[in-house]
Amino acid sequence: MKHKDLIQRMTLEEKAAILSGKSVWETREVRRLGIPSIFLSDGPHGLRKQAAAGDHLGLNESLSATCFPTAATIANSWNCALAGEIGEALGAEAVSMDVDVLLGPGMNIKRSPLCGRNFEYFSEDPYLSGKMAAAYVRGIQKKGVYSCVKHFAVNSQELRRMSMDAVVDDRTFREIYLTGFEIAVKEGNAKSIMSSYNRINGVYANEDAHLLKEILRDEWKFDGFIVTDWGGSNSHVEGVRAGSNLEMPSPGLDSARELIRAVKQKELAEEELDACVDELLDAVLALAGKEKREKQAIDFAEHHRLAKKAALESAVLLKNEKHILPLEAGTKVALIGDFAISPRYQGAGSSMVNPTQVDSMAGLIGEYPLQVVGVSRGYKRNGSTDEEKLREAVELAKTADVVIYCFGLNEIAESEGIDREHMRVPENQITLLEALSDVNKHIVGVLSAGSPIEMPWQEKCEAILHGYLNGQAGAGAVWELLTGKANPSGRLNETYPICYENTPAARYYPSREKTSEYREGLYVGYRYYDTAGVKVQFPFGYGLSYTEFAYSDLEVSEKEVSFVLTNTGGMDGAEVAQLYIGLPETEIFRPKKELKGFAKVFLKKGESRKVTIPLDDKAFRYWNTRTNQWEREGGSYQIMVGASVSDIRLEGNLLVKGTTSINPYQKEILSSYFTGDVRNVPDREYETLLGRPIPDGKWGGKLEINDAICQMYYAKSRLARWVYRMLEKKKKKSEMSGKPDLNILFIYNMPFRGIAKMTNGAVSMEMVYGIVDVVNGCFFRGVSKIIGGYFRNRRWNREYEQKLCHEQKESD
Repeated sequence: MKHKDLIQRMTLEEKAAILSGKSVWETREVRRLGIPSIFLSDGPHGLRKQAAAGDHLGLNESLSATCFPTAATIANSWNCALAGEIGEALGAEAVSMDVDVLLGPGMNIKRSPLCGRNFEYFSEDPYLSGKMAAAYVRGIQKKGVYSCVKHFAVNSQELRRMSMDAVVDDRTFREIYLTGFEIAVKEGNAKSIMSSYNRINGVYANEDAHLLKEILRDEWKFDGFIVTDWGGSNSHVEGVRAGSNLEMPSPGLDSARELIRAVKQKELAEEELDACVDELLDAVLALAGKEKREKQAIDFAEHHRLAKKAALESAVLLKNEKHILPLEAGTKVALIGDFAISPRYQGAGSSMVNPTQVDSMAGLIGEYPLQVVGVSRGYKRNGSTDEEKLREAVELAKTADVVIYCFGLNEIAESEGIDREHMRVPENQITLLEALSDVNKHIVGVLSAGSPIEMPWQEKCEAILHGYLNGQAGAGAVWELLTGKANPSGRLNETYPICYENTPAARYYPSREKTSEYREGLYVGYRYYDTAGVKVQFPFGYGLSYTEFAYSDLEVSEKEVSFVLTNTGGMDGAEVAQLYIGLPETEIFRPKKELKGFAKVFLKKGESRKVTIPLDDKAFRYWNTRTNQWEREGGSYQIMVGASVSDIRLEGNLLVKGTTSINPYQKEILSSYFTGDVRNVPDREYETLLGRPIPDGKWGGKLEINDAICQMYYAKSRLARWVYRMLEKKKKKSEMSGKPDLNILFIYNMPFRGIAKMTNGAVSMEMVYGIVDVVNGCFFRGVSKIIGGYFRNRRWNREYEQKLCHEQKESD
C-alpha cells in the first residue's frame, strides 16, 4: 500500500465518501489531510467541460474546444502517429481548462453496424482499435493528464445498456473484446479505465473481480484507477470488493453509508476498502501537482489545422469511375445537400463538443478553382419530403458539369442512448439522388456517417468520397481531396456489408429482453465475411487512391515481415499496407485471416521503400479455454500482405512451433464455428461453446431495481404504464424531429437504481425500492418507503456532511 500513513489518518467516513463523486465531474476532497479534488471531463474527440452547472448529458453548454474527427473517422487513417498528435492536442486543451482526467478514447468493438455509439469507437478489429487507442493515450498523458479508456468491456449496444447481460464465451471475450484494451493498457500505459454499464455473463462489469482484478490488474499490471460509467454503479459494496475505485457522477452519501454499513457488519473487509482508497489516492495525489503542468494558451488555429489534417488522412475514396476525381480546374459544379451548408461533423450524446469554429463546404467552395453554378439544400434533414427543395436542386443539377451531392445519416441515426433500426440512408435523400441522376450522370457523392450504410443506390454516383464524421475542419479536407490538392489515403476500419441481414449478429442483435447472446463468437466483421465467403459492398481495409502501389520482395522471419512498396502511379500518396495471418490446416477453429500489423507509408511518385512490420506477442496466440491461458497452435502459417483483407498482394509461410497439448474443441460438435457460418447457431452448439447452459433472459413476473425504466411496459401499475407511454411519446417526437432528446433517451434506458445514482443524493436506494413497489402495483407500501426514505435520507445525509465538516474544523 503506497499511502498507508495517509489512509491510517482518514476516518472510515472519509474513506467511504472519497470513493464517490462530489459533483457530476469532481471527486471529493479531504482538505484537512491535503487530499484535493480532481476534475474529470468528456470527451473522446474534443473537450466538453461545461461552463456552468455540470450535467452528464451535456444539456448545459460547454466551453469552446477543438472538435476533432471522431474515433471511427480517425481509425480510417491507420496512422498511430496522427492519433498521438491528436492525443497531445486533447491533453493540452484539457490542461488549459484544468481538467485532470479525459474520458476517452472509446474503444469498444463494433459487433453490429446498428450500435448507436459506433461513431465513438475505432474498429471492428481489436488490433487496430488497440494500436490507435494506445497512441491516443500516450499523447494525452504526455501532457500530464490521465486518459480514461472506455467502456470496459463488451459494451456493444445502447438499448437497455445499463441492464442487459452480454453472454459471451471466454475465447471470444479474450481475443475480440479484451485485446484492444490490453494493448491500450500495456502499450499506452493508460492510467484510468471506465467500467461499462452492462453485465458480462451475469456479473456487472463494475463488480467483476475476474475482469478488474485478475485480468486488468494482476495479468496486465494496470496500476491506475477504475471509474464507473456515469450512473453505472449497481452495488457500490460489490464494486469496491471487485476493485472499482470511483463511483460517478455524484450519488450523494447513500453509497458511502452502504460501504460503512458493510464494513461494520463484516460484509466488506476494511482492508478491501483501504486498497481501493489507496489506488484512487495514488492518482489524485499524482494529479495534484497539476499546477506544475505546462499550461499554455491554446493555439486554436493550429489545432484547427490539425483537425483538417486528420480529416484529410481519414476520408475514404470508395468509388471513382472514369477517374472523375480529382476535379479539373474550371469544372462547373453544383453543390447540393443540406450537409454541404450545415455539416454533420460529430455524433450525438455525451461526447458532443462545442467547436471553436465549423467549416462548411458551401462556405469554402469559393477558395477552390471551380466554377460554381449554385448551392441548394435539396432535402430536409429530418427525413420529411419537400418537393420545392427537390425541384430546385434538380433544376440546378441540369446546369452543371458535375454535381457534388452531400448526404448521409442524420443526427437521430447515430446517438448515445439509442441504436439504429436499419442501415439505410433517409429515403428523401435517396429520392433526390435518383432525381439528380436522371438529369446529370456525373454525380460525386460526399458521405457523412459514423458507421456503415447500405448502398443499393451507389450506381447513381460516379464517385463516392466518405468523410465519416470529420470534425470542425472536415469541409476543407473534403475540398482538397475532391480537387486533387491532396490524395485520399483513408482505408475502412470496418466492413460495409451489402445489407444488414448479411451481418453475422443479425439474428442475435440487440439483446432479447435481458440477455444478448454473442452466438457469432469470434466471427465479428471481416472475420465472418472472409471466412464464410459472404460477398460485401466494401471490405475491411479498403480505400482507393489517385495513384497506384506495387508490393514486392516479401521476406518472413520469426520476428518480422518485410517487403518493398513502390508508388507506381503519377501522384504522391500514402498506402496502408496490412499484415494478415492465417492457418489453413487448423485443429482450433479460427477466422481465415486476422489483422496482425499495419503500416501507413507515404511515397512520392516513383519512390520505393522497404517496409518492416514486426510479429509481436499477439501474432499467433489464441485463448485455450481448457487450459485458461494463451497458447500457440503449431503449423505452417500463411503470412499475407495486402491493401485490404480482400486484396492480398504477397503471400509467404512461417512454421510456428505450438504449445497446445490439450485441444479445447471437437469439430463434430462445433461445426458452425469451424466453417464460419454462424448466422444461425443451434442452442446445443452455443452451449458447448459457452461451456454452460444458455441463461434465461426472459423478464420475470415483477420488475426489479436493475430493470430498465422502458420496461414499465410490463408494469402492473397503471400510473407506471402511463409514464412509460409518455416517455415513448417524447422519444418518438424527438426521432421525428431528426434530433435526439438525450435526456429522454438516457431515462428510457436507465434502470430504476440509476435514479439513486444520478440525483446527487436526493434519492436513496430505499426510495428506489419504494418506486419499484409502486410500479409492481404495491402502491401504499411503495409510497410509504418513498416518503419515509426521503426524510431518512435527508437527515442521514445532513448528519454525514456535518460529521465530515466537524472533522475538518477539528483539524483546523
